[in-house]
Amino acid sequence: MERDYLRPDYIFESSWEVCNKVGGIYTVLSTRAKTLQEAMKDHIIFIGPDFWKENESPYFREEKSLFADWQWEAKEHGINVRIGRWTVPGEPVAILVDFIPFFEKKNEIYGWLWEKYGVDSLHAYGDYDEASMFSYAAALVVESFYHYFLNDQQRVVYHANEWMCGLGALYINYRLPQIGTVFTTHATSIGRSIAGNQKPLYDYLFAYNGDQMAEELNMQSKHSIEKQTAMYVDCFTTVSDITANECKELLDKPVDVVLPNGFDNSFVPKGAAFTRKRHAARRRLLQVAQALTGDRFDDDTLIVSTSGRYEFRNKGIDVFVEAMNRLLRDKNLKKKVVAFIEVPGWVGEPRKDLQERLQSDKVYDTPLDIPLITHWLHNMSHDNVLSMLKYYDMHNHKDDSVKVIFLPCYLDGKDGIVNMTYYDVVLGNDLCVYPSYYEPWGYTPLEAIAFKVPCITTDLAGFGLWANKEFGHNGNIVDGVSVIHRTDYNYSEVADAIKDTVAAFSAMSDKEVEACRKKAEALSKKALWSEFIKYYEEAYDIALRKAEQRKKSIGIL
Repeated sequence: MERDYLRPDYIFESSWEVCNKVGGIYTVLSTRAKTLQEAMKDHIIFIGPDFWKENESPYFREEKSLFADWQWEAKEHGINVRIGRWTVPGEPVAILVDFIPFFEKKNEIYGWLWEKYGVDSLHAYGDYDEASMFSYAAALVVESFYHYFLNDQQRVVYHANEWMCGLGALYINYRLPQIGTVFTTHATSIGRSIAGNQKPLYDYLFAYNGDQMAEELNMQSKHSIEKQTAMYVDCFTTVSDITANECKELLDKPVDVVLPNGFDNSFVPKGAAFTRKRHAARRRLLQVAQALTGDRFDDDTLIVSTSGRYEFRNKGIDVFVEAMNRLLRDKNLKKKVVAFIEVPGWVGEPRKDLQERLQSDKVYDTPLDIPLITHWLHNMSHDNVLSMLKYYDMHNHKDDSVKVIFLPCYLDGKDGIVNMTYYDVVLGNDLCVYPSYYEPWGYTPLEAIAFKVPCITTDLAGFGLWANKEFGHNGNIVDGVSVIHRTDYNYSEVADAIKDTVAAFSAMSDKEVEACRKKAEALSKKALWSEFIKYYEEAYDIALRKAEQRKKSIGIL
């Protein structure tokens, strides 16, 4: 029987990606915000870094009247904040804090962190200092707000995301023991590093020593803050079973709860609007392909894509190219394929020659020079995708049944070529492929199926494992999601499985494709935040119970 959960009166949640769109955590927090806001009514407060200062942020709307009297109080103590709304569904309260002033206290802060929690900041480099100063500033915001508005009778949770917010969680843990702390690692820094450095992660996971690997890969400081935060917070969490195993082996700390990433589908268009947008996306993608390659593509063309961060091996971009190369010679392929690789590279500018063709009414039947890419890159000769295509002599020749096109920019609607946002483009696909080697959860496949696009993923992605669990068997494309078995060493088999799946999909009747799309959408509805928020309630309960115990032991209750 489920026990009655203790419920927070206030939740403060900090992340580098609050009102700052840089990666998947932005999607996690911004889509979950609506569900929490509906339950908490402005008692969920997100804290993010203030990068925009005087400039207008596209993700934040300042409201100077919100907690106006406290803002002055905070300023008196050297905490500069801007308060307003995060412009995502639910419009929760967001506090953006200027963390730059704390750099002058950096050594003192790191000294305290070492003394109290044994965190090694000596080997810090890159983004470690910036993240730590933000994390410290976010904790000061909570401390100041708590003393101004709240008291020990209220149940308060502080939720820190990723190693970047670990310092703040430890500060709260030390200074405000009456607050329950939750820490979520979305991927261990050392696990990502092992995978990214071409080392086999899974077969040897039991044998890796996290501290030793951190030293070998020059990751000591990030690993140290992550490990110590996991040890000391009230509730340690991650996003999937596969990453929970990684935490146990590399951080020497099992998680208390797994918090799978949900989705808010309120912005997925319905009915006629969906059909209209799908046609518009397909028309635009095929126009781009035609202008680039000089080939003709009718509406029967299969549009396939992969997307996400440009982690060539971790996200399986290498195996996607390999699969498309093998598909070129596959006798079972029944349709032309245009395969897009939508990952942001070191982009220079949109191609002028391609823009001219797209603006012209003329139908071109000759390819452009380098008909593989829509935007010029700063590093054309050293780019992984282009190098692999060149290695395989894949140049989108006229008679090639599979054309591969690299779209190396953020699809924000203003890229100069496609000029549509990612969500408006993704629903134009027939099939999406995400053959990740390292993927703690996997938002891209979840987003695809929410837009009724069947997809291929692997059982090294948290989402793939979850899908298998929901199906009660290994997902097949007829289920809406094909989950390919992937290991440290079966790259070639994975490429073949992708090739075979795309070929099988190309032979499906319209009726079979429609059934497949319906199943994809049905699975996505099982991953809505309304289904997954219960795991967060469990995490808050664990943290609050520990905080209540502390209150009793120090005589607050």
